Amino acid sequence: MAPGRSRLARKRVSLPGVAELLRPATRDVAAPDGRQASGREAHSQKITVYMSADELLDLERARITLRARGISVDRGRLVREAIAVLLADLDAGVDSSLLARRLRESAASGAVNGAHRQAPVAPP
Repeated sequence: MAPGRSRLARKRVSLPGVAELLRPATRDVAAPDGRQASGREAHSQKITVYMSADELLDLERARITLRARGISVDRGRLVREAIAVLLADLDAGVDSSLLARRLRESAASGAVNGAHRQAPVAPP
């Protein structure tokens, strides 16, 4: 190790460029299947999603149901595919999309019930 360098040398992080950040949000309408989820590959971007125990159990049940029918996927791939399907539906028509309807219903029921959602608390 070179003198003066710490044992934990800083790793340079690759960030997206301006063109990637400011690219149009629309997709090519000529794509026959709409959005495509990425498959089993190295992903350079990461998000954290918090789920309830029931939601995680439902996700695992879905994975096992697919596996029983010969479709083996991990939870990450299942989530990426589900997101791709919902976003393709949103691209096809915002007002008629399943995602917009569910979010509208959720917002309306929260307003009617007077429910106020608290921001999630970050784990220690």
